[in-house]
Amino acid sequence: MGKQREIEQQIYRILQTLGKFAQGASLKEIREASGLLIETRSLQRRLEKLKEEGAVYLSGNMRSTMYHLSSLTEKGAMLKDPSFPFEKSAEIPLSSEGEEIKMLVGRPLTERIPVGYQADFLLNYRPNIDRYLSNDEKRQLAEIGQTNTLDQPAGTYARSVLERLLIDLSWNSSRLEGNTYSLLDTQYLISLGKKADRKDDADAQMILNHKEAIEFLVQGGEEIDFNVYTITNLHALLADNLLPDSAAAGRLRTFGVGITRSVFTPLAIPQLLDDLFRTLLSKAQEIEDPFEQAFFIMVQLPYLQPFDDVNKRVSRLAANIPFNKRNLSPLAFVDVPEELYVKGLLGVYELNRIDLLKDVFIWSYKRSAMRYAAIKQSLGEPDLWRMQYRDDIREVIRAIILESMAHQQAVNTIAQYAERIAESDRQKFITVVDTELLSLHEGNFARFRIKPSEFRRWQEVWKRD
Repeated sequence: MGKQREIEQQIYRILQTLGKFAQGASLKEIREASGLLIETRSLQRRLEKLKEEGAVYLSGNMRSTMYHLSSLTEKGAMLKDPSFPFEKSAEIPLSSEGEEIKMLVGRPLTERIPVGYQADFLLNYRPNIDRYLSNDEKRQLAEIGQTNTLDQPAGTYARSVLERLLIDLSWNSSRLEGNTYSLLDTQYLISLGKKADRKDDADAQMILNHKEAIEFLVQGGEEIDFNVYTITNLHALLADNLLPDSAAAGRLRTFGVGITRSVFTPLAIPQLLDDLFRTLLSKAQEIEDPFEQAFFIMVQLPYLQPFDDVNKRVSRLAANIPFNKRNLSPLAFVDVPEELYVKGLLGVYELNRIDLLKDVFIWSYKRSAMRYAAIKQSLGEPDLWRMQYRDDIREVIRAIILESMAHQQAVNTIAQYAERIAESDRQKFITVVDTELLSLHEGNFARFRIKPSEFRRWQEVWKRD
């Protein structure tokens, strides 16, 4: 414990030192400025650890390597708290178990023990006897997820918010895969079929695949369930035109795969994979509680890795099946940090521990439900972040409306304006402005000091584009 604490203090000192070098620092400069009395190889290992965690990035070549703080680190909590040197997840409160898992899977690969697939993790789970979510957690989720269509036919609520859900879930699920489209880019692509300038074609394909897959789940009728038909076709839609072998879309894999940034090796025996896939779906069908069902599939399907790729995307969309059938608010993964979500999965892969992923799941569902349930709006204390940037948000939205900007011009304007915002808040600022624009209607535009004639003129251009 003492040794680990010493290493944490050294890493904290390195981060503090790099914070003083706006243009980056060499190994020699870091050593001299930090005052650390450790061997060069130890200093290099600490820097490599920070690089693996995304806290530091490199520039230059082998002879003149420069180390820089990443944008996630420059103004982050890790510069203030030496007891936990990596990114704090301030927006998602973690349980003590979740914090422990985050620390364990955050270690360098060389310090984690290689493991293979443990079938008992699935086979020992008894539906409606064993549980991942406590009764209290399920009760809280049920309360916040209620809608005014609970007694209506299955899918009524999802269809009523489908236009918004297609954009939110397509964007957030794609974002968790590293997709570079903004929320407005996504709306433009889904609504008008127009790709964003200077964006990868694969990013557009991923988002369009999400749109098709969500429509399949919402409009598919009684056949949609945790069955082979639904899950394999869901994969086929999400993987369309994204896999090297087009025949692999919707087909269980027949070879071994690896997991990036993990010491976990998935199962590689095709017949056993098929058997366990069917067992997984059978157990999921038996679960009576919709929230336990959703979280079960988010845990077990990525862990099994039944398909060549795209398994996480399948699990995120499949988690919405019970919510759709029960007319509960959907799970759109609003604001979920990619890094924390991935570490939650690594906890499942490498430790068979679900607590960190559960923390993310519960927080994410509450966040998503608030997006869709009108009765949940305006509760709680004001958002201090939005208050800080209130004038900036208003200014850029006013400019877009007063100049009657079309979609692409608005996207470019928001990106240009965001350059004035602190780098650590820049992406969130873009997302908030995107969301505000997409939420504007005749009943709420006055808060941006816009006249009715100005709003109507902009709407004509916006809808026509």
